[in-house]
Amino acid sequence: MSDLSPEAIDKRFKELQDVLPQSIIEEVKTKVLKYKLKEEELNKVISEVVKAYQNSLVEPGEAVGTVSAQSIGEPGTQMTLRTFHYAGVRELNVTLGLPRLIEILDARRNPSTPMMVIHLRGEARNNREKATDVARKLEQISVENVAKSVSIDWVTRSITIELDPEMLGDKRLTVEQVMKAIEASKLGAVERIDEWRIAVRLPMASDFNKLTRQSQKILNIRLRGVKGLKRVVVRKEEEGYVLHVSGSNLSGVLEKCIEIPEIDPTRVFTNNIYEVASVLGIEAARTAIIEEAVKTLEEQGLDVDKRHIMLVADLMTMTGRIRQIGRHGISGEKSSVLARASFEVTTKHLLEAGAKGEIDELRGVTENVVIGQVIPLGSGMTRLLQNLIQTYQG
Repeated sequence: MSDLSPEAIDKRFKELQDVLPQSIIEEVKTKVLKYKLKEEELNKVISEVVKAYQNSLVEPGEAVGTVSAQSIGEPGTQMTLRTFHYAGVRELNVTLGLPRLIEILDARRNPSTPMMVIHLRGEARNNREKATDVARKLEQISVENVAKSVSIDWVTRSITIELDPEMLGDKRLTVEQVMKAIEASKLGAVERIDEWRIAVRLPMASDFNKLTRQSQKILNIRLRGVKGLKRVVVRKEEEGYVLHVSGSNLSGVLEKCIEIPEIDPTRVFTNNIYEVASVLGIEAARTAIIEEAVKTLEEQGLDVDKRHIMLVADLMTMTGRIRQIGRHGISGEKSSVLARASFEVTTKHLLEAGAKGEIDELRGVTENVVIGQVIPLGSGMTRLLQNLIQTYQG
């Protein structure tokens, strides 16, 4: 039996349009064309693919929510309680394991260890010196980072800053640039005392507390880089050099792409899901929730079907905003009064519903369990409609 031609294979796959999704058809066809298959072999491959696809389908009435909750919750009990882990980069630590999974599902607005991964393109991807140069441009440098010592003179109302020449050299900054940045802040008059010392004289009306606050503001003045990116580490990976960042500012980094063409804007990642939602939209935030949860579970060696995570992400983002799994989010915003009351603060929910005259349609699982009815899952989903016709005999 001779090998099938590409035309014959294409024709055979066209017959599967009503059996398999187009994405699966294209993926299998691409792989099949790499090998010279006979008709019997192709039929066997197609049969196995169709069988695997049909076995993966969810039957009507299946309790997908319960299965997903159990599939995520049970492995979650086996996760380590380590809060920090040196994820391959010694200079940076990141929250992993159970604490990170809780952050994701609780939809915390600010992760405990915000991080970014920035991929490079062009020569910077394979040249450490150029990659380091990009890192220097991105890393936030403040006056505090280049100061050796700071002293406050309460009599003259001035702050004296002694700059560190080694740090200035490493960050490629000059004393003049530091003075210019402080002057631009308009916090006080700046003058140079000697080669490495400058003084910032504050208004005479400043009291003790204000002077202390002003000194901290001066130390926090940004000299260069993107706000929030505290530490940028260059790391060699399979594809080339990649930047791992402590801190997060997605919009700031994307804006820098115009100034720094070595940054690949399509491959800038952050673990701050709210930043993703505000910059790229709710669909991107949904994808971020899925990827972060899957990555957290995989790092612990736990195998959870991605579709369970997708269901959770869909629930968290279906309203167009990110909601947590809890009383301030999904559980607390259910349309069913009894479902809300059975979760937390029962009396409050019942009183509010009574005052508003709310009606519970009893369409969910929880509310039907509460009143002792058959739950709308499996065979309980079907409803029998009976049309009674009375015949009157005259």
